[in-house]
Amino acid sequence: MEQVYGAGKAGGTFDPITFFQQPQIILRILSWIFSIVIFGCIANEGYVNRPDEVEEYCIFNRNQNACNYAVGMGSLAFLCCAAFMALDVYFPQISSVKDRKKAVLADIGVSAFWSFVWFVGFCFLANQWQVAKPEDNPLKEGGDAARAAITFAFFSIFTWGVLTFLALERLKKVSFEEEYNKLFTPHTPSPFV
Repeated sequence: MEQVYGAGKAGGTFDPITFFQQPQIILRILSWIFSIVIFGCIANEGYVNRPDEVEEYCIFNRNQNACNYAVGMGSLAFLCCAAFMALDVYFPQISSVKDRKKAVLADIGVSAFWSFVWFVGFCFLANQWQVAKPEDNPLKEGGDAARAAITFAFFSIFTWGVLTFLALERLKKVSFEEEYNKLFTPHTPSPFV
């Protein structure tokens, strides 16, 4: 049993080239970038006003909840990606199969959760953008940012979904190793027999 979860044996040295070539790392980096784009676009250009108004409103149908959702979930997804990247770096150092299994189960749960969150976010933002009134934004500011946030929310559904699938595949490998260790524990004869 040489590799589990795309990692070498516990205690091995860290190889950055191998690390960054793993599919889950590539997808995690993409998800991280997508979350930056989503909250960056909305935080930067997601609030507009009419020429006769002082207060700025959310570009998505003047619904503050839409902008708050995009900025909040984008920020949290950014932090979550960073945390799981750190776990991926640390993962080869985990020697216990049970601890590896817990890490993979957490990855499955979190990835599935974020896939769902971005599905809801995509539907919510697309709906609010569709019903937004042109007279609320007569200068046509921020339209590209709003469309970018919607587009990257859509892409995030799939990156997090594939991360969920890859974590399920890793769970099979970890479970196999756990069962293998239970069935074929090294038996050392007692010196006193």
